[in-house]
Amino acid sequence: MRRLIYTALFAVGCLTLQAQYVSEVWVADRGDGTYRNPIIHADYSDPDVCAVGDDFYMTASSFGCAPGLPILHSKDLVNWQLVNYALREIPPVEYYREPRHGKGVWAPCIRYHAGELYIYWGDPDHGIYMVKTADPLGTWDEPVLVKAGKGMIDPTPLWDDDGKVYLAHAWAASRSKMNSIVVISEMNAEGTQVISDPVLVYDGNDGVNHTVEGPKLYKRDGWYYIFAPAGGVEKGWQLAMRSRSIYGPYEVRRVMEQGDTDINGPHQGGWVETPQGESWFVHFQDKAMYGRIIHLNPMTWRDGWPVIGEDKDGDGCGNPVRRHAKPKVSGKHAKTTPVESDEFNTRQLGLQWEWHANYQDLYGFTSDLGYMRLYGHVLSEEFVNFWEVPNLLLQKFPAETFTATTKLKVSAKADGQQSGLIVMGWDYCYLAVVKEGDGFVLRQVTCKDAEQGTPEEVTTLAALPGGRAYEAGLHPNYEIDVYLRVKVTKGGICHFSYSTDGKRFVSAGKPFTARQGKWIGAKVGLFSTAPYGKERGWVDADWFRVTK
Repeated sequence: MRRLIYTALFAVGCLTLQAQYVSEVWVADRGDGTYRNPIIHADYSDPDVCAVGDDFYMTASSFGCAPGLPILHSKDLVNWQLVNYALREIPPVEYYREPRHGKGVWAPCIRYHAGELYIYWGDPDHGIYMVKTADPLGTWDEPVLVKAGKGMIDPTPLWDDDGKVYLAHAWAASRSKMNSIVVISEMNAEGTQVISDPVLVYDGNDGVNHTVEGPKLYKRDGWYYIFAPAGGVEKGWQLAMRSRSIYGPYEVRRVMEQGDTDINGPHQGGWVETPQGESWFVHFQDKAMYGRIIHLNPMTWRDGWPVIGEDKDGDGCGNPVRRHAKPKVSGKHAKTTPVESDEFNTRQLGLQWEWHANYQDLYGFTSDLGYMRLYGHVLSEEFVNFWEVPNLLLQKFPAETFTATTKLKVSAKADGQQSGLIVMGWDYCYLAVVKEGDGFVLRQVTCKDAEQGTPEEVTTLAALPGGRAYEAGLHPNYEIDVYLRVKVTKGGICHFSYSTDGKRFVSAGKPFTARQGKWIGAKVGLFSTAPYGKERGWVDADWFRVTK
């Protein structure tokens, strides 16, 4: 079954055969030749983009969530589909079989070279990896550890005109106790191994451009360029550096900053050039519980320097745009967005879903039976809160305001078995359908500062009518059908409700303010757990729908 899940998930097929999905809650394309930012109101942190003919591909950080390295495709840089993942499992595979919040896949860089797409990323605890493919919609090659070590992050390759291959990267202070510098090494011709010692090419410890990270390395008109954010995720700016030599010295300019806009950061991203010769810059904005959402800004060249966004005062440093004319590309392209809802009617689990650790068969199964089955994770004897639970099936918040509703059939054998709907982050809250005696009760459970080992707060809300029981081996099985809903309003305020018939929903518990996770935005999805030492129950998810 595991192979079936992976085969269905990664052998997606041709783009032309994929149905276009248009979100009810966020569409960037205004339908009048303009777009609004963000182009994706979802947590695709540290985005990078490249062009392959008339196609554009984007990837982003996925940290310890699996599958990893999302692959998004667009024809116009505004309308995007999530079409694949480059990583089935996060390496080292055994290490990531349990939740490793904030670790894993950091700040990837995607490049097209000699007929193949390459992605390099840094794992701050293990080293710099690379994965590649000739078919972005198929199964990507097994990842290669390009350089082992701690603290190396944000790698970016460059294939030079003379056949040499270079790799630039930054450093994470949390592992290496140093940061704000960029180094460059030489790689072998295959781009699979670093073959030289690193050379320091830029030092941001100058009292001005602190927290320099996320470098992207390019070459244009005989100049080497490094684009990099500085100043931190929430209050930073974009730098551009240029030199005639790969190893510098590099001149430095600030080329985009927040200015008088409400787009904070603006942070890490990448430059892409269209076949028509236009330059554009894709980057993220940190928006707390909504994660690191994706913006598209026009980019022009002035005297050999990039200017990103709108430069009203002509000083060479632009500000992010809120609305702008779409890129000029060949053909007309319909509105499309990453998929959010899932009917669970096929063996292919929707690409919007990720687990909180590498998938294992015990998590559950897709089916041709009209539902997704999620088995209860058996909690540890020392269980404190959900920070340790790996089989959370979650997706990103898709907009500032939205409603997520799911139809579930909960099955349980032991008291304390629970399944339900969760909003997960550093703080989390869920509605749980819990077996209690010969029936079920509905509970709201919240947890503040989960990473710090804070215990859950549990409130029983109601007894649920309509449960059934039948003989099943040594212990009878109890089951119940229920509909659970969370409505998210501005500011990430979550309002939960439930229904026994799918028509009349009853408010459940107190409002909860969502909070981002460790380097990721808050997520919404499904869970099932079993008490320590007990036989596992399960939940069958009939559907999960995201609406206004």
